[in-house]
Amino acid sequence: MAVGARSGHDEPEDRPESAGSHGETSADRTESDGDSPDSGGTAQKKQRSFWKELPLLIGIALILALLIKTFLVQAFSIPSDSMQDTLQRGDRVLVDKLTPWFGSEPERGEVVVFHDPGGWLEDTATPEPNVVQKFLSFIGLMPSAEEKDLIKRVIAIGGDTVECKKNGPVTVNGKALDEKSFIFPGDTPCNDEPFGPINVPEGRIWVMGDHRSNSLDSRYHQELPGQGTVSTDEVVGRAVVVAWPINRWATLPVPSTFDQPGLNAAAAMAPGALGVAGALPLVLWRRRRLTSGRTAG
Repeated sequence: MAVGARSGHDEPEDRPESAGSHGETSADRTESDGDSPDSGGTAQKKQRSFWKELPLLIGIALILALLIKTFLVQAFSIPSDSMQDTLQRGDRVLVDKLTPWFGSEPERGEVVVFHDPGGWLEDTATPEPNVVQKFLSFIGLMPSAEEKDLIKRVIAIGGDTVECKKNGPVTVNGKALDEKSFIFPGDTPCNDEPFGPINVPEGRIWVMGDHRSNSLDSRYHQELPGQGTVSTDEVVGRAVVVAWPINRWATLPVPSTFDQPGLNAAAAMAPGALGVAGALPLVLWRRRRLTSGRTAG
């Protein structure tokens, strides 16, 4: 009868037995599928494998974070109002640390982060960071409390002559800068602190904050050994983007006034050099004529 039931014959008296047999077989199959030793073993192996690999994944992530912090980009927090309105207190900026490794030096108009050259920042006690803050600082997601860094805009580079008379404007190599697009509204270019002319040595930069009336920059440190200039060796990198808060996300491009023709020191001297070069043949020709006239006489 069991064979008949499995073969599909109509035998009413056998249906309960067949149904029962069929139900028992399905239950057995379900139970067998759910409690398979191989299935449970595979899941346990996968779980054990994940926990074994987790420390390795964390280690790789930390190494990558350290490499990024050391060679690529690092986050910095803005601690003051000296760069308003370009940067606000509490902003987080990302600083490009890669290009300096390839010999690139700061350019005029860039916003740069640099270490305190000595005597720019007051020696104030800072609260001891907690474990989380130390860890985030270690991997570059938070500025270190021990590091004394500043952020300013590069106005002049090595070889430039920078000057600002009483009410401005700031001039670089004799060219006036139009700073209305980035200095704090209501401020004057010098903020009644005239300076110069300053000849910026090679390998150094002259920096100023965009909030001229609230920035202790190169103007106020001319009595120090660098005469207000900062060595390019102290520069950490260029700030390229405001990353936090999200509603203030923005890039930090170089203002167009720093791209004006003739701003380079070499270009500023070029007309004079061309004039001398053009006059030299004329002088030699005249001398030759005078010499030949005297000989003939």
